[in-house]
Amino acid sequence: METTRPARAGRSDGSTPIKVVFVLLEQFTLLPFASALDCLRIANYTAGKELYSWELQGEGGESVTSSAGVAFQLDSDLGELGRDDRLLLCGGVNVRQNTSKRLVSWLRREARKGIAVGSLCTGAYSLAHAGLLDGKRATIHWEHQDSFEEEFVDVELTKSVFVVSGNRMTAAGGTASLDLMLSLIASDHGEELANAVADQLIYSSIRTDQDPLRLSVPTRIGVRHPKLSQVIQMMEANMEEPISPSLLAKDVGMSTRQLERLFRRYLNRSPKRYYMELRLQKARNLLMQTDMSVINVALACGFASPSHFSKCYRSHYNTTPYRERGSQMARLPD
Repeated sequence: METTRPARAGRSDGSTPIKVVFVLLEQFTLLPFASALDCLRIANYTAGKELYSWELQGEGGESVTSSAGVAFQLDSDLGELGRDDRLLLCGGVNVRQNTSKRLVSWLRREARKGIAVGSLCTGAYSLAHAGLLDGKRATIHWEHQDSFEEEFVDVELTKSVFVVSGNRMTAAGGTASLDLMLSLIASDHGEELANAVADQLIYSSIRTDQDPLRLSVPTRIGVRHPKLSQVIQMMEANMEEPISPSLLAKDVGMSTRQLERLFRRYLNRSPKRYYMELRLQKARNLLMQTDMSVINVALACGFASPSHFSKCYRSHYNTTPYRERGSQMARLPD
């Protein structure tokens, strides 16, 4: 049975520091990386000895620039890792374009050693592209869930803040890396140390791998109405084959007219319009993050024809799906 405990590769008896190699992709996001790194620093500080060491690697071995425009000096190019090292790949913006063939080959080679390999934020894309998450449970930033699910069918994608699946670790981004690192520290050196690190970070609510990566529907929409939340959850779970408002209403014990009034009152739009906006948002994510054809994007989002999809997209975003795809390509670095 698959373990949900932190990866054992890289575990130390306390006498030898565990080395964590952070691989920084171009345009990586700062918060997940900084949170993870500071957890290690504070663990050493709190314990009064070096429990962890770290190194920054990246292609070229010179410097890499985060999505915030801050440049970081690297310790080395992509190099040989020890069998007891842990590898954490830090992704961010334009992860598809920043996942090179060289990086993929290197990841595969190092993973064959049996080391613990993980990712922060969108770095899960690179691991999946290298085939390192096949047959594993994983997570990724919520904005990339739709595209990831379409592209990597052999990965069991979850909506958890972080996942440990055998010797693979993925954290969804933002503060989720804190939760992953605190879980690893607890596994390596006990929960007392992990809690002490959380206290130093003034992090009062440590999440587990069972916690969702997004706010609940009531929190997101700012409305606490159980039937409204239930309907929206059904909408979000059925994008490819949309459910009619009448069936949605029936499933929560309401009439269609009551459902209409509920949406108008709390969200100032009809159920049909709200559903359409959810589908168009998913479509935009797929257009921006995948190589799927516009026709396949339309089908994946419940549109029967490309022309209807284009008309709805233009009405909502003031541009066509084809122009959206073209503008995304134009923004990519040379």
